[in-house]
Amino acid sequence: MSQKQVESSVKRLLRLKEVLARLSISRSSFLEGCRTGRFPQPIKIGPRTTVWKSEEIDAFIENLGKQWADNE
Repeated sequence: MSQKQVESSVKRLLRLKEVLARLSISRSSFLEGCRTGRFPQPIKIGPRTTVWKSEEIDAFIENLGKQWADNE
């Protein structure tokens, strides 16, 4: 198993900066997508702390690749 596979299989909570780095999308576009249901929903763990499950973000990215392949 490669290092990347090991990292993605570990369950983590990601902060917004980490999610945006994985998706290469603007903050406003991502938050709008969360609001409309296009992107995974956030989890509030404190009054000023919001996170996303790494496995949900990874699954979203995988599904994007599958959708892209299906459209070709």
